[in-house]
Amino acid sequence: MYVDSHCHLNFPDLQAQLPDILARMKSAQVGHALVVSVNLRDWPGLMALVESQAHLHASVGVHPDNDTDDEDGVEPTEEDLLQRARHPKVVAIGETGLDYYRLPEPLDWQRDRFRTHIRVARKTGLPLIIHTRSAAEDTLRLMREEQADNGVMHCFTESWEVARAAMDLGFYISFSGIVTFKNAVALQEVAQKVPLDRMLIETDSPYLAPVPYRGKMNDPSRVIHVAEKIAELRGAPVSAIADASTHNFFTLFNKIDAHN
Repeated sequence: MYVDSHCHLNFPDLQAQLPDILARMKSAQVGHALVVSVNLRDWPGLMALVESQAHLHASVGVHPDNDTDDEDGVEPTEEDLLQRARHPKVVAIGETGLDYYRLPEPLDWQRDRFRTHIRVARKTGLPLIIHTRSAAEDTLRLMREEQADNGVMHCFTESWEVARAAMDLGFYISFSGIVTFKNAVALQEVAQKVPLDRMLIETDSPYLAPVPYRGKMNDPSRVIHVAEKIAELRGAPVSAIADASTHNFFTLFNKIDAHN
């Protein structure tokens, strides 16, 4: 069995095709998927989606790219996130983190938001889903300052040094379809080095479809191509990647019943 540790099935293009996607997941032996929150406006719809499917699960959080979470400019509070995290289908906090790629400084609001999510994760005991882009140094610094010690670096694209630093803090490293791209040589080297017991796989769908679907809309059934590429890079059977990443998924997101 495979699992998709990070997708956005509640996004309109995917939700419109949900019956077909669920059928493709079943055919590809993708048994579980984590539907990740990016804002609180759409969170009720996300929850309605995962509540309808035993093998879909949710997080709660606000993506760092969202400069305000709603038109009134209200930031997510610890109290609000803590309340939402009590739902039995919520198995993680995030996605959260830092993204300096698109937005200019000052970004103190983004760093404060990241700290809020880390504190909620520590209070709930739920793992963090961390997004970092063009901000690895500050991401690791805030993780250390706030004592983040449980979660995953999602859609990892950083160096081996960053991966090792995150793993030293107790985090898993998750690879997306980017690892299948021909120009992702440095990332492929990281995928060869990350211990199997610290590795997850994901689609980040509808984005980042793996080869041979690059440029097309992605969905969780295509996570198998991520596993196949990592297996090729490591000279390992694909079953080893599938088994390890699935075991790690249920170890990290331990609110999920692996037998459901």
